[in-house]
Amino acid sequence: MNAWLVRGLGMALIHVVFRALLGAAIAQWPLQGSTLRWLSLLIVIVFAAIWGGIDGIRDRRNFPEPEDGADLTMLWLKAALVGGFVAGAASWALSLVPSLELTQQGLFFEVTSGAAFTILLIFVPAMIAITVGRFFVSREQRKNGTAPQTPTHERHREPVPVSEGYDSPTEQHAYSGVAMSVEESDADTAVFPAIDLGKREQ
Repeated sequence: MNAWLVRGLGMALIHVVFRALLGAAIAQWPLQGSTLRWLSLLIVIVFAAIWGGIDGIRDRRNFPEPEDGADLTMLWLKAALVGGFVAGAASWALSLVPSLELTQQGLFFEVTSGAAFTILLIFVPAMIAITVGRFFVSREQRKNGTAPQTPTHERHREPVPVSEGYDSPTEQHAYSGVAMSVEESDADTAVFPAIDLGKREQ
């Protein structure tokens, strides 16, 4: 199973479970509804941040050079899309059960506005945590002396053979001849004896 699908389904499950717990808690303590809602949102955000932070730390440890790392942005964007739509549809379906009160909205709302809000709850904390995780690993590598010391543009530079870039050997020799002419032109100029113009006029 794809990594983004696992993360999307996992976050959707977390979201649905805590929405179910929120509905049961509000039924028991109706006066604490606002606090319970904020608490459930915070829990979903924390789960997304922890999962994203683990991905960021693992990626930077496996690939110390940023250009060689995995594209975690697209991975978590796909995961957030899956999590948002699946969580919305599942919440609406479970709300049809009389004993469960996950939502009072219709299916269209849950897979549009509700899903968009869930996508943000998953994607934004995950990306922040990925950035923070990579930053701390990079700082740890610099302290331990395990970070790459050679700049990226020098490390990836490869020597170009002299013959590369020419269409034919003839062209190569022509350019070589020009180079030799330029080098020879830099040689010391020969000194010739001065001509006495006065004697020639006599």
